[in-house]
Amino acid sequence: MIMVSSCLAGMKVRYNGTDRLDERIRQLVEEKKAVMVCPELLGGFQTPRPPAEIVGGTGEDVLDGRAKVIDQFGNDVTDMYVAGARAALKTAQEIGAEAAVLKENSPSCGSRAIYNGSFSGEKIAGAGVTTALLRRHGIRVLSEEAFSDEIDDDVHPA
Repeated sequence: MIMVSSCLAGMKVRYNGTDRLDERIRQLVEEKKAVMVCPELLGGFQTPRPPAEIVGGTGEDVLDGRAKVIDQFGNDVTDMYVAGARAALKTAQEIGAEAAVLKENSPSCGSRAIYNGSFSGEKIAGAGVTTALLRRHGIRVLSEEAFSDEIDDDVHPA
């Protein structure tokens, strides 16, 4: 069983009320091979909500108290992001997930890149809060792009 970002399965839960539907991920959910989570909703946010970015580091730094998650209005929403990450971890543990496919660039779910905290659209290498926590607990986290690459590699080996 894997865990997937709800937005990738077609749920309109992103900060702006949209989804990022990936048909392969939706199909996994329909086949009961994947369980959906949205760490931000689990942390108490609603949809829509102001966009937020990690300021001062990455998800690892947030977990270690060296960085914060700030919304576009300057509100510190770190505690809600950490609460959502903990709830997502609990779900992953309950379903026995060995892997998660989460939405790239998100301050919760990014696995390779996140926005740099300046709300300028610039990205930095790093993971979001949920990804960092899942990895600390031995759960493999992939972006939707890396997941697609893996499927392609399985179907069309080099």
